[in-house]
Amino acid sequence: MSAPKHSTKISIYGEEYTIKSDATPEHTRAVADHVDQAIRGVMASGAVVDANRAAILAALSITDALFKERSGNVEMAQQMEALASELRRWLPPAKRGA
Repeated sequence: MSAPKHSTKISIYGEEYTIKSDATPEHTRAVADHVDQAIRGVMASGAVVDANRAAILAALSITDALFKERSGNVEMAQQMEALASELRRWLPPAKRGA
């Protein structure tokens, strides 16, 4: 059985939307608030006056942060694996596992 769909009203840069999602309304509102703040930040910089361009620049900024976070997670996983391998060497052979 699939999770129930939630219908959540949100506002992004003055535009109202109704989002249907498996996510909780609180999560959907938090995501919408993040997007709204990113667009408002771009608009407040004064470099852009068109809301559509601001939305694209905000999307690029959010996506850049996501990609950096993913890259950091991969790097951390590699470091953890290296550390686990190093620790395995210190264990008696019978305790090393696979």
